[in-house]
Amino acid sequence: MNLALKDIRHNFGRFVLTTFGISLLLMLVMGMGGIYRGLVQEATLLVDRIDADLWVVQKDTRGPFAEVSRMPGSLEDRVRAVPGVGSSRAFVSTTIQRERNRQPLRITVQGLSWPEDRGQWLPLVAGRALGQSHYEMLADESLKLPLGAQVPLAKDTYTVVGITRGMSAPSGDSMAFFTLRDSQAIQFDLSGEAVRLERAARYSRAQQIDLGRSQPQVIERGLGPSSAIPALGPPAISAVLVKVQPGFDPNQVQAIIAQWPDVSVYSSDGQRSLLVSGIVDRSRRQLGLFRMLLIIVSGIIMALILYTLTLDKLHDIAMLKLLGSRNLVILSLILQQALLLGSLGYCIAYFLGQWVFPYFPRRVVILQEDLISLAFIVLGISVAASLLGIAKALRVQPNEVLA
Repeated sequence: MNLALKDIRHNFGRFVLTTFGISLLLMLVMGMGGIYRGLVQEATLLVDRIDADLWVVQKDTRGPFAEVSRMPGSLEDRVRAVPGVGSSRAFVSTTIQRERNRQPLRITVQGLSWPEDRGQWLPLVAGRALGQSHYEMLADESLKLPLGAQVPLAKDTYTVVGITRGMSAPSGDSMAFFTLRDSQAIQFDLSGEAVRLERAARYSRAQQIDLGRSQPQVIERGLGPSSAIPALGPPAISAVLVKVQPGFDPNQVQAIIAQWPDVSVYSSDGQRSLLVSGIVDRSRRQLGLFRMLLIIVSGIIMALILYTLTLDKLHDIAMLKLLGSRNLVILSLILQQALLLGSLGYCIAYFLGQWVFPYFPRRVVILQEDLISLAFIVLGISVAASLLGIAKALRVQPNEVLA
């Protein structure tokens, strides 16, 4: 006869509620660890997917994800001329927020270097990659934009031709992919009045210099679009992605580019390290602290519950001692209940998490090693929590049954 199971059947309702409460706490512990893993995965997702050997960004910045990076588009050709560079691609990244169906639509816009990069490397679950240089976009499914949806951005309308899955920025915003020129048009879009005022200011400045006074027909071009003025460069890019030729050492290529006074260059591992240590570092430490607090709270609650259950059984424990039962039997009674409470709570927490976590606004990634480590933590908590009840039970005297 197992005394632990007999006692559980006697107080079945209380045991079920206690187990469910413990499982909710353990589910939160799992969720905290999963959110941290999700933060790291989202931060490094694009770096891992693009698989570039080197990232060339603006001098003394950690861009294009950790901070803003702005460079001339001609840098792509300069990088391509470096010995050992197999290919170079311009890249643009920016975040915008618009309104769709009276709901905020927040998008991290990623510009792909058309036509070399059409987005074939993206995890498409529907549709196709970019097929033309303008007015097409690939949207993540979390944006809830169906195939063929028309999305007005800047002064144009873009058609969703492909749906990706799991493509989120380090900030948690969903990604959408455009060609480089379209993403620049979205990023540097200005209202009509702002464009008119800029052209008027440009014309006024030109009139105040000698060139404007001697050649008025030249400054008339200042009233036209910026792309028609040779002195004004094209829109800036965020980074240049470099793929090193086979047989060349990426470190040597990086050392050559690093000598340029206007850029900084990072390897993929360096870019990944910057994202983890910069963007998600504070969130990681905060989630770790909350997880530790939840584990401590779970241990305290389990100890108090087991102590309360032991107090309810003091008369029965005294009777067992009076009948000659050994302390090992009483110790086994409390320890088995503690282990059963912890193991059932852990299992229920896991299955509840599998159902609840997909509805979280941020990605929750549960790894096998995290589950194993948490199982050992729960085992330790169960044993430690039972010590308080065991200590109380061992101090009970047989004659207390007469009280």
